[in-house]
Amino acid sequence: MTATAEEDDPSYIDYEAFLNPSFSPSSFANSLVLTTNNPTDTPLDLSTPLSRVLFDAQEINTHIDALTTKSALPLLAHTQEQTTSSARILQEIDSQVANLNDGYKRLEKEVLVRYETAEDVKTVASRLWETVRLGRSVGRSLQLGRQLEIQLSEVGAAGNPVKTQGQKEDHRALIRCSNTLLSLHELFSKSSPGEEGHGLERVDAVRTLQSSIVNPAERTVLMKSQQIVRDFSMSSLSTGTNTTTYAQTSDTKSRTTSALLSLYLLSSLPSGTKKKQEKWEPDLLIQTLQDYLRASLTSSLASLARSLATLPSLDCTLLEVSSRCQNILALESLLSLISPPVLTSSVVPPANLLQPLLARLETGSLVSYFWRTLAGSLGTKVMEIMNRGGVSARTLRSNKNSVRDAIRECVIRGGQAPQGIGEKKPIEKSWEREVAVMVGSVVGTLGR
Repeated sequence: MTATAEEDDPSYIDYEAFLNPSFSPSSFANSLVLTTNNPTDTPLDLSTPLSRVLFDAQEINTHIDALTTKSALPLLAHTQEQTTSSARILQEIDSQVANLNDGYKRLEKEVLVRYETAEDVKTVASRLWETVRLGRSVGRSLQLGRQLEIQLSEVGAAGNPVKTQGQKEDHRALIRCSNTLLSLHELFSKSSPGEEGHGLERVDAVRTLQSSIVNPAERTVLMKSQQIVRDFSMSSLSTGTNTTTYAQTSDTKSRTTSALLSLYLLSSLPSGTKKKQEKWEPDLLIQTLQDYLRASLTSSLASLARSLATLPSLDCTLLEVSSRCQNILALESLLSLISPPVLTSSVVPPANLLQPLLARLETGSLVSYFWRTLAGSLGTKVMEIMNRGGVSARTLRSNKNSVRDAIRECVIRGGQAPQGIGEKKPIEKSWEREVAVMVGSVVGTLGR
C-alpha cells in the first residue's frame, strides 16, 4: 500500500531513510540543523529545522489518512477474516483443552491417586521392614548375650554373672567367650544406615546388655586370661623335684593356649578412641606377654642383687632365675606352635603368636632377650655393691671365679627346655653369647 500511495501521490519525503534499520533520530536532527544553519552562526536558528520536521510529520499524517481512506474496505475485510479465523482456532483449542482436562482427570484418578496410595503403602512397608530388621538385630544381640552368659559360667572364675553349683572350670570357654564378644562388637559396630546394627544404640535392652553383660564379661575374660599367662610355669627347678606329670604339663599348655588365643581375639575389638592402624597388632596379647617378661626380669634382678651381696643364698637364687628362664623358653616354644585364627579379610594374621612379640621386642629369641636385658641392669647393681664396699664387696671379689662358674651354669641350665616341651638342644653351643654377657656383667665389673 505504501508503494501504491507513493506512485499515485508522489512525496518528497525519503521513506527509505526512515525505514532503514540503522536510522538514528539524533543523527537525522543534527544533519537537519546543519543543513538549515551555518555552523559558525551564533546563536543557531532552530525554528527552521523544527518547522521542517513538523511539516514532514504533517505530510506523513496526510499520507496515512489518504491510504487509510482508500484501503478501508480491504482492511475491514482482512480484519473480519482474521477475527473469523481466530474464532475457529479458539473453538478448536477449547475442544482440545477440554479433552486434555478430561484426560488429566482420568489420569489423576487412575494413576496419581493410586500412586499416592502406593507411596503410603511403601512408607508403611518400609517402616515395618525397619522394625523387623531392628527386632532381628535386637534378638540376635540378646541371643549372643545369653550365649555369653552361659559360656562365662563355664569358665568358672570368681565374679562371673552366672554360676552353677559344683561346675568345674573349662578354660576353652575363654575362647568361646572371646568369639562371642567379637560377634557382639561386630554387630554393634555396624551402625551405618542400612547395616545390621543400625539403631541398636537407641534400644534400652541393648544398652542394658552392653553395660550389665558384655562389658563385665569382657573384663572377666581379659583378667582371667592375663592371670593364666602370669601364672604360667613349667619348670620344676625351683621346687627341686622332677615330678611334673604329662597330664599336668598338657593341662598347663592347654590352659595357656586358651588364654593366649583369647587375648589375641580380644585385641581385635574395636575402640572408639583408637584410630584404625595400617598394620594391626594384637596389643593386649603383646602387652600381657611383655608384662610376664618384665615381671620375670624384675624378680630375677632384685633377687640376684640381694644374693650377690650375701653369697650364701646365690645358688638358690640362680636356681630360681634358671627356672624363670626355662618358663620363658617353654612359653616361646608354645607361642611358636599356636597359629592365630583369621579375624577379617583386611587383617593378615601372623604365622604364629610368637612373631608379633619378637617384632615388638626387636629380638630373635625370648631367652636371649631375657639374659641380655638382665645383664644390662645387673652390671649397675654389682657396681653399687662394690661402691658401698664392706664385707659384701670383699667377699664377692674374692669369690669371683666361683660366681662366674655359678652364673655360667645358671644360663646353661636356664636354656634347657623343661619336661614336656621338647628334646634338649646342645645348650653349651646355643647360649655361649648369653653366658658371656651375663658373666661379663658381674665378673667384668669385679675386675674393674
